[in-house]
Order: sequence, then structure tokens, then C-alpha cells
Amino acid sequence: MIKGPLMTGTPSQKTILMTGCSSGIGYDAAHGLTARGWRVFATCRREEDVERLKGEGLESLRLDYADGDSISACVADVLERTGGRLDALYNNGAFALPGALEDLPTDGLRSLFEANFFGWHELTRQVIPVMRAQGHGRIVQCSSVLGLVPMKWRGAYVSSKFALEGLTDVLRLEMADSGIKVILIEPGPVTSRIRINSIPHFERWIDWRASPRADQYEKSLLKRLYEDRGPDRFELPAEAVTAKLLRALEARNPAPRYYVTTPTYIMGALRRILPTRALDAIIQKG
Repeated sequence: MIKGPLMTGTPSQKTILMTGCSSGIGYDAAHGLTARGWRVFATCRREEDVERLKGEGLESLRLDYADGDSISACVADVLERTGGRLDALYNNGAFALPGALEDLPTDGLRSLFEANFFGWHELTRQVIPVMRAQGHGRIVQCSSVLGLVPMKWRGAYVSSKFALEGLTDVLRLEMADSGIKVILIEPGPVTSRIRINSIPHFERWIDWRASPRADQYEKSLLKRLYEDRGPDRFELPAEAVTAKLLRALEARNPAPRYYVTTPTYIMGALRRILPTRALDAIIQKG
């Protein structure tokens, strides 16, 4: 990943608004696209992360998917800086809330959907009129292999990504006559802070000691959540997602979907060819 200098923008320079840039996939993408010559508006939820990215030479702004005012303020700021133009949007910011669905309070699920789904929709709706008026644009959604297949203990995240897949498929069909391309990127295991960042949400919402599955938590989820066991099998660095993002943004006719990592390719194929019970049996084995 190459860090690029701060760019003030030129009329011919492509512009992109990105979310979730404090670490992981978004962080690498922000620096990678800046080095590629894009004018990147790299957003973060926390002000201290915004300031850190500014210190690294990025144009960074605050955007919190769960705060509609911050979404509107960010879009207005970006459009003021670009003279009303935006070539691309990369929806990426999200968090996980692990735990069994029977232990997940509805308010916890609602909080996750605000950040992982409703905020994405609100931001997308605000940039579509700009892209429609200029006659072109790219909307890229960072989904997951867990938008294709389920996995135990990850019901909140899985449900948000399944919802995102459906929303994006419909949006792609509806935007076909507008000049706006809508694309999904579906990573599998990628190096990031999502496990660590999920711990406060787990501790806030999941009373695992009171669960009928308490022994299962102790034997499986808690160990995976709190122990750093090194990279997962087939895990790739965030650069692998940035490479697919560049293809989605710069290809003349981008594909509707871009898989990242071997597990996504495998699960995408198995979902198409196997009966549900057979796929369930494979997933149950881990």
C-alpha cells in the first residue's frame, strides 16, 4: 500500500467518497487510490481518526452512518470542494456484533443496521442526484462472503449483508438507464480490525452468561473473539480488496460482482450448485 500526497484536485481528476477509512479495507483503499491519482475523500466515524488521516496526507472528513446530520454535512462539504461533482462512492464502513441470534436484543440488531445498512442507503440516496445530473457515476458496495452464505454466531452481520446484497441488486437494475454503475465487492477473510472492534458491541448487547448456550460461548466464540490466533486460513491483506475496487472503478464495463479470497469463490459456487441442506452441512463443519 503506497501513501499518496494531499491533492487539491484538478478538473480531470476522478473523485471518490469513501467510508470506514480509519483502518483495514477502507484505510488501504484510501491510500491506494490516492497513489493511483484519484482525489479521495476518506471518511471516518471518529474525529481523532479524521485528524490522523489528514496528518498522513489524505483529505479526510467525519461521517457517521448512524448520524444523518453527519452524512448530509459530509456530502455538502465534498461537493463544495469538487464544484458539485462526484465520480464514485465506496460504501465500506461497518461493524460486527457476534452472538447467537436468540441472545441478540432487537435494539442491538437495530443499532447494527443503522450503521451497516440504513446509513449506506441514506448516503447513496444523497449522491445519486449528483451522479444522475452529470450522467455518470460508480456506486461500489463492500459486502462480504457472509452476504452469500450464513455462519453461526454472526447473525447480525450476516443479515445486514444479505439485506445489502438485495438492495444493491435492485439498485443496479434501477440505475441501468442512468449512466450510474452499481457494483458489489465480496471479500472473505481479509486482514482488518473487525474482530477487535466487535468486542465492545458484544459486551454491550450479549449477556452470554445467561444464555442457554453459555458453554458453547466459552468453548468457541469467546476464544475466537478474545484470543489473537494469527491470520485465518486463506486470509489476504487489504490490498487484495483495493485491487478489485480499482477494477470496479476503472473498468469500462464493470462486473456486477467481484469476489475476493478463495472462500468467497468456493462459497459462491457451492451456493449455486448445492441443495440447502448440503450447504448447511458444509458450513456446520466450519
